[in-house]
Amino acid sequence: MTYTVSQLNRRVRQLLETQFPLVWVEGEISNLARPASGHWYFTLKDDQAQVRCAMFRNRNSLTRFRPENGHQVLARCRLSLYEGRGEYQLIVEHLEEAGHGALQRQYEALKQRLAEEGLFDNSHKKSLPTLPKRIGVITSPSGAALHDILSVMSRRFPAIPVRIYPTTVQGDTAAAAIVDAIALANEDNQCDALIVGRGGGSLEDLWPFNEEIVARAIFASRIPVVSAVGHEVDFSIADFVADYRAPTPSAAAEVLTPDGSKLLSSFVDRERLLKESAYRRLRALEQRIDGLQRRLRHPGEQLKHQHHRLESLSHRLVKQLALQLERQKTRVQHLGARLQQRHPGAALKQLQQRHMQLSDRLHRIMEKQLELKRQQWVNASTLLQAVSPLQTLDRGYAIVIDEQQHILRRASDTVPGNTITAKLSNGSLQCTVKKIIPQTP
Repeated sequence: MTYTVSQLNRRVRQLLETQFPLVWVEGEISNLARPASGHWYFTLKDDQAQVRCAMFRNRNSLTRFRPENGHQVLARCRLSLYEGRGEYQLIVEHLEEAGHGALQRQYEALKQRLAEEGLFDNSHKKSLPTLPKRIGVITSPSGAALHDILSVMSRRFPAIPVRIYPTTVQGDTAAAAIVDAIALANEDNQCDALIVGRGGGSLEDLWPFNEEIVARAIFASRIPVVSAVGHEVDFSIADFVADYRAPTPSAAAEVLTPDGSKLLSSFVDRERLLKESAYRRLRALEQRIDGLQRRLRHPGEQLKHQHHRLESLSHRLVKQLALQLERQKTRVQHLGARLQQRHPGAALKQLQQRHMQLSDRLHRIMEKQLELKRQQWVNASTLLQAVSPLQTLDRGYAIVIDEQQHILRRASDTVPGNTITAKLSNGSLQCTVKKIIPQTP
């Protein structure tokens, strides 16, 4: 099969773009061009080869730095071919500074992962001692950081002893050495706090304090750890996981050591206050003793005073007893008079007289009532006699009753042949009705 040049270049471009994924390429920028179109064109090279690169405007606008010739960069790109000239090239999607950029990505990734695990949470932070008995320093024995720490501690509070755990703080073996020093300090258990750090430097110089093994060693330390890595603007993973982050080694020494001059001044003030308090207490005791001495008298004088007081009380007692006896005598006489007034004999005599009077009065009332009842009876008898039917019978009348003992008031109340009884004043007549004679008008 025969290809034209354009066909061949197109085929090669398609193969490069489809067969190769995105790749990272590190190299030095040269021949950088920024035409009016906004695209960037440059060459990436190392000491043995070079390759043409293009970064279009929509991608280079996202770059966080301004690249220049001679910059060492790291490019994420895809492979392609410029068909017009048959030149192999890289289409750059992302561009960052080499070295520092890669380390920065590792730093951010580890920081995020440890934060998600909770190693940075304040709940895990241990409190720093107010006045440590001994401070451990984990750093290079020849570095300026150790000199700064010792200088500050000597100035502020030289009485606190310092134990140095020497270690390398830069290079490939530094992280493991720092971990071993932290473990040794915890095993000794002689320090109340640890300072872990070093002086300033580049990101690569400070990188051991961004290693995961160092972060986990600080987190696992039973002794509170103060991180003091680099300068104030430098932040390491150790700073986030430590119990306290000091911006510099000198600041770490200031955090852990009290100001001796202020403490001394405080002691002087407390001594003055204690003396003043003691003086006031002594003055109060002296005044109390003076008062007790004034109140304290000779035993003979006290006995004489007590004798006079006893005589006075005895006189008052006799007087009170006589008064009480007189009161009791008067009360007894009064009660005797009242008792005599209420003697049973006199009362019984009065009751007997009262009984006799009531008996006579009752007898008279009974006789009067009997006479009155007798007169009422006579009057009633006379009235009864006057209205009695027997009186009527004495005048020739009779009461007629039938066999059922019913009084016959009219002739029609019976019939011929019935037996009737006529009651007279001195007896009764039993008769048989022969005929009923009606009353004529």
